[in-house]
Amino acid sequence: MTNYTSDLLRVLEERGYIHQLTDAEGLDKLAAAQVVPGYIGFDATAPSLHIGSLVQIMMLRRLQQTGHKPVVLMGGGTTRIGDPTGRDESRKMLTDETIADNIAGIRTVFERLLTFGDGPTDAVMVDNQDWLGQLGYIEMLQKVGTHFTVNRMLTFDSVRLRLEREQPMTFLEFNYMILQGYDFRHLAQEMGVRLQMGGSDQWGNIVNGMELGRRMDGSDLFGLTTPLLTTADGGKMGKTASGAIWLNEAQLPNYDFWQYWRNVDDRDVGRFLRLFTDLDLGEIARLESLEGSEINQAKTVLANEVTRLVRGDEAATLAERTAAETFAGGGAGADLPTLDVGADGMRIGAVLTALGFTASNGEAKRKLTEGAVRLDGEAVADPAFLVTIAEGAESKLSLGKKKHAIIRR
Repeated sequence: MTNYTSDLLRVLEERGYIHQLTDAEGLDKLAAAQVVPGYIGFDATAPSLHIGSLVQIMMLRRLQQTGHKPVVLMGGGTTRIGDPTGRDESRKMLTDETIADNIAGIRTVFERLLTFGDGPTDAVMVDNQDWLGQLGYIEMLQKVGTHFTVNRMLTFDSVRLRLEREQPMTFLEFNYMILQGYDFRHLAQEMGVRLQMGGSDQWGNIVNGMELGRRMDGSDLFGLTTPLLTTADGGKMGKTASGAIWLNEAQLPNYDFWQYWRNVDDRDVGRFLRLFTDLDLGEIARLESLEGSEINQAKTVLANEVTRLVRGDEAATLAERTAAETFAGGGAGADLPTLDVGADGMRIGAVLTALGFTASNGEAKRKLTEGAVRLDGEAVADPAFLVTIAEGAESKLSLGKKKHAIIRR
């Protein structure tokens, strides 16, 4: 472990956030001497981010906790283009109204995790549409385009891999890395930003921005990336068979969010506690040392702490109580997801899919055949089974031992 002098890099390393760093010694010295404004960019492609973005949000939180200034960059401009990184096809174009609504939804999570204001270490949120939308095409070519060569741009994974797979890449997408690089340069000039952070897949884009700032202004900028975050079984963080684990309650009920963390692999508990909670490292070491069934205590702590940070104290308390009532007492907890089947009822497969318990009616049919579905404790195996509920009544639907919901009319 490196002996950093700044609280920023010491905390980031202790908790496992650092994968690549452009100039560790230089950034360490700067962070020990002054407030460092640092930013991470987020495109507004949906009304909520999912937990794959939570490690980036937590890095901004660590930045603020160690006395520095977090800058949240919303990609109102770059969302109109779409980041080609890791994609085989172009993103769907969004309207200005949809992008604005998405940014408003995403901001709610940041307001829980960061302190916004006008102070030297208070967080700010900016939108790159404010400057990219004002940048004329000829001006961009003259000011920025001369610092990028097509030869080098073709070597970046986001471009090279798409072309190797013979997948089309539009000229619009090809310009994404130029605009992202310009963001860093703009923020450095206008807000004194010195650090850009991001996932390891953004390394090339971050280095582009640093190089652009150096060439255009002689700026001394820094870049830092986190490791690619996967679960112990190799799965992609933030996605499950039933869909994305969204940060906003409007996209995913609090109980489902809590349950995701409660059900993580035993091998992930310590790492996730370090990355996604504010618990003391000594307490985390104690929790991850628990063995056998006792590790479930650590998982409950993980679920409570993350849910408390992202959704609030009440959400965490209700979710834990619902889990206790559902699993220990056989009851139906108040915070379980609900579905109204209406007067005509719904087929059981459609119910499972509507709740997000299964990704498709085909998967629902398989689960029914396996005997994994129960309604009020009774097994349901017939895919044509019609779920009907008396007016004002409710029933408990279960898929396996971990997924439960309330069916109402």
